[in-house]
Amino acid sequence: MTIVFIHLRMDVQGYSNSKMAATGATTFSVASVSYGSQGSKSKSLNFRFNSPNYLKSFSGLKAAGSVRCESEASFFGQDSGAALRASVAVRAEKQNKEGLERCFQPQASFKVAILGAAGGIGQPLSLLIKMSPLVSALHLYDIANVKGVAADLSHCNTPSQVLDFTGQAELGNSLKGVDVVVIPAGVPRKPGMTRDDLFNINASIVKTLIEAVADNCPDAFIHIISNPVNSTVPIAAEILKQKGVYNPKKLFGVTTLDVVRANTFVAQKKNLKLIDVDVPVIGGHAGITILPLLSKTRPSVSFTDKEVEDLIVRIQNAGTEVVEAKAGAGSATLSMAYAAARFVESSLRALDGDSDVYECSYVQSELTDLPFFASRIKIGKEGVEAIISSDLQGLTEYETKALDALKPELKSSIEKGVTFAQKKETPASV
Repeated sequence: MTIVFIHLRMDVQGYSNSKMAATGATTFSVASVSYGSQGSKSKSLNFRFNSPNYLKSFSGLKAAGSVRCESEASFFGQDSGAALRASVAVRAEKQNKEGLERCFQPQASFKVAILGAAGGIGQPLSLLIKMSPLVSALHLYDIANVKGVAADLSHCNTPSQVLDFTGQAELGNSLKGVDVVVIPAGVPRKPGMTRDDLFNINASIVKTLIEAVADNCPDAFIHIISNPVNSTVPIAAEILKQKGVYNPKKLFGVTTLDVVRANTFVAQKKNLKLIDVDVPVIGGHAGITILPLLSKTRPSVSFTDKEVEDLIVRIQNAGTEVVEAKAGAGSATLSMAYAAARFVESSLRALDGDSDVYECSYVQSELTDLPFFASRIKIGKEGVEAIISSDLQGLTEYETKALDALKPELKSSIEKGVTFAQKKETPASV
């Protein structure tokens, strides 16, 4: 049960930094949490929160600022879950009986479809989303080998029901009634390949999948992971326009991995607590179009010119770092799955009514003269509620030049995607 203990700490500490620093917070303890593979141990944890409204969902992935005990069949495990619920119930009654007890209610109510669920990203992503207490049904689609993945995941004692769908004939059914669609389908990068090398194959795959989304769940949140994201998101937008169902507020390019990497590398470089670090990343999701705004790092920290250059280059080339380290055996599948699951969980929290959900994402935007641009956004029940413009104000000279330099490449990638989507051709089967 070690994973439960670690996730709880991440959830509350991270949220404490972003939400509670400016206001007073209340503390309560959760005791007798069992964990470890060599017998049961006890640990007393202190949690901090501003109000009962912040205790809405336990993501286990990101600083959600919340904890919810779902049911006896949650991934806490039957015994430890019961102990946690019992302990929290006692503390809750002492501090805010009505508010806290109202928060600890099962609310698994959203259906998520993963298109490409049997792949290198799809399998770990499916597992992480299966752990979310907000998911009632998990639809796994792929062209082959998905039945085994679904059977494996169905044994996990978390609330969501797992269903498998194989091949083009079952694609439509995998999308019916779905609230969130996640698309990691496509070929992975190999040594020597750029994201642009993936374009011809993955563009066709995304086009076919988005056509099915438009026909079967046009109101769903759509999360695009398939590379090159700089082009595949515009492709998706064009297909949805052709189908007459395009809603720019519900189409997201998942660039969370760039933020995850930036946070990790900055924390390591400056010896900071990782959970405290937040670096906004703007632009796109490939090479120089990835622009971490180190001057906007929270907590505030100073960098030398050399540190800025080294960090930005490493963040931009982090995908290649993994591809080369795996020596032809794969790409950044695990970290991408983690980052995508974090973004999915944020979307689910927004759909569930959390009014304070922020992430960086590649979306239709008017922040620059480009039609699509990655930046921090606020996510609500209807999708993108606001695009945060303040991050682009007061940039350093280095960041301003880097922003100017990325625009031509990002513009070219967007135009390439639009041109592809507008061609009259038969898409590849997926």
